[in-house]
Amino acid sequence: MILSENINFAVLIIFGMEKDLKIVCLDGYTVYPAGDSRWARFSEIGVTEIYDRTPYDENEIISRCIDADAVLTNKTPISARTIAALPRLKYIGVLATGYNIVDTAAARSAGVTVTNIPAYSTASVAQMAISLLLAITNRVEHYAAANRNGRWAACEDFSYRDFPLTELAGKIFGVVGLGNTGSATAAIARALGMKVAVYSSKPASALPDGYVKMELDELFQNADVVSLHCPLTEGTRHLVNATRLAMMKPSAILINTGRGPLVDEAALAEALDSGKIYAAGVDVLSTEPPAADNPLLSARNCFITPHIAWASDEARERLLDIAFANVKAFFAGKACNVVG
Repeated sequence: MILSENINFAVLIIFGMEKDLKIVCLDGYTVYPAGDSRWARFSEIGVTEIYDRTPYDENEIISRCIDADAVLTNKTPISARTIAALPRLKYIGVLATGYNIVDTAAARSAGVTVTNIPAYSTASVAQMAISLLLAITNRVEHYAAANRNGRWAACEDFSYRDFPLTELAGKIFGVVGLGNTGSATAAIARALGMKVAVYSSKPASALPDGYVKMELDELFQNADVVSLHCPLTEGTRHLVNATRLAMMKPSAILINTGRGPLVDEAALAEALDSGKIYAAGVDVLSTEPPAADNPLLSARNCFITPHIAWASDEARERLLDIAFANVKAFFAGKACNVVG
């Protein structure tokens, strides 16, 4: 059965009407739209309602989840008030790796299990981090667009250059955070001939051969490229700020495929516009979608993608496979990927 809710926010698909358990997904659209057959497997576990989107309104969230045993969410917040208002709730499945949208302390107090989807997009995010870097150093999209418009055909020389072309081999690739994604990104940089410097809690003896461990400020001072792969905590919020940007080389490039608030966006925009650093490639911003006046949207040499590093076809398939396995395992009494 398909019910049309407010068309701006949601399409509701209900599967598995005969089951006693109820599963509600609040915002499935960015993984797969509500009508996609990949969601149907959840009906093996219980009645399943899939909303494309849910307004960030506690009363609306509570209304949609009031008789749910399990709630799935990607970015729709689940607060302490919401948890307290849901008498049947036993399980919250976050359809992402980061789970700061859920009040995990309140969930724990209420006896509600919270799970996430770890490491599903490691290869895809690493690929995007390097893609942003190559977009900056090689400008393939610029030249392809110019040549479609006749630029090369009208050129009096066999070649032309609008931007500096940077060879990455021999440059220092600085990685902040050497978890799954940081490690995968560093490995690609190494394959390009770059030297890898690492800021990590891991001891130097645990790093791959040839990797150099540095303190954070030392890394910002020495790296030609700094790529952020650390979690967002109060300690890492605005880790990239005016002070650290001033430490970087004028030719340096910053890449952020981690979390938007790792970067002080106003400070980064000023550093780009004033030439303190050369360029930045970011897939995440502090508010998503961004405000129209976000300074990075108009900053010089700032390459922005709309939080898509995680969203390859393969990664989304993997995400839903793990999400289903998480729910199935929980109701079988074998909870996995528990967080908080």
